[in-house]
Amino acid sequence: MTPFDGSRIAKFGLSALCLSSSLFLIAPPLIAGGPPGLKPSLGEAVSVTRAKKICFDDMTEITGGLVPKDEVLVRPDREGYLIAKVLVEAGAKVNAGQILAQLANPETQLGSGDLVPVQAPVAGIIGKASAVIGSPASARSEPLFHIIAGGELELSAQISTKSLAKLSSGLPATIKIVGVGEVPGRVRFVSRAVDPANQLGEVRVSIPFDERLKAGMFGRAIINSGQRCGRVAIPLSALLYGEEGSVVQVVRDERIESRIVTTGLRSDGNVEIRQGILDGELVVARAGALLRDGDRVTPVLVDDTLIGN
Repeated sequence: MTPFDGSRIAKFGLSALCLSSSLFLIAPPLIAGGPPGLKPSLGEAVSVTRAKKICFDDMTEITGGLVPKDEVLVRPDREGYLIAKVLVEAGAKVNAGQILAQLANPETQLGSGDLVPVQAPVAGIIGKASAVIGSPASARSEPLFHIIAGGELELSAQISTKSLAKLSSGLPATIKIVGVGEVPGRVRFVSRAVDPANQLGEVRVSIPFDERLKAGMFGRAIINSGQRCGRVAIPLSALLYGEEGSVVQVVRDERIESRIVTTGLRSDGNVEIRQGILDGELVVARAGALLRDGDRVTPVLVDDTLIGN
């Protein structure tokens, strides 16, 4: 067997060393993946999204009760008579001119002789019937009947002056009635005067006739005041709530930075940021308590559809 040649071993080792060095220079460095335009980081991967300008539907929500749009009070036109007959009760549909009750002269036997009819002045639904047989009928006492003219009801709500300023008659609304569901509506009346005690004013939303609706039911209306565009927005999921107000975690230079923000309109899972965040800044898409100011992170840009178009 031929002994090893030391010079050959030396040459082999040198060749191997050169080859490994060449591979090291050619192979690209291993870097944590990230979205285009974002620098790689050694911090924990965090989903981020860019604040962007979008359009919002300016929605106002009000809560109130159903009341007659127009209520007609029925009283007798004669004094000193007694109620002899009551022909309708609350909830009954009536026509204009229909006899609701009959009155008798107390000087004659009750129920006999000439009876004086009490007629409905308008068509509608009897909202309340106070007439009681045998009791006196007087124009100065409580009305014998309350008629909801045409059976039309509307939602009446008391709201703040700030909300009042955004509303006007004719705006469309969607009303959710307890026990009935959704019905369409339209703002009919917006009070410009407010109660000085509570600084609230009245809004009334008209509702198409629906036999299922009754006066006294409660409902919630969402009124669309129109679109407002060019507003900086982020997902609602990016908001945190602290003692000082709403907080958003921004990724700046690959580190977490918390900012107090002023919010505005909300729509489709988005919230308007009126102050605190600029268009294009990176925010943590789903903020949580696990991230603190100064934490080093690797921002991973998520789909922009989280904020809408």
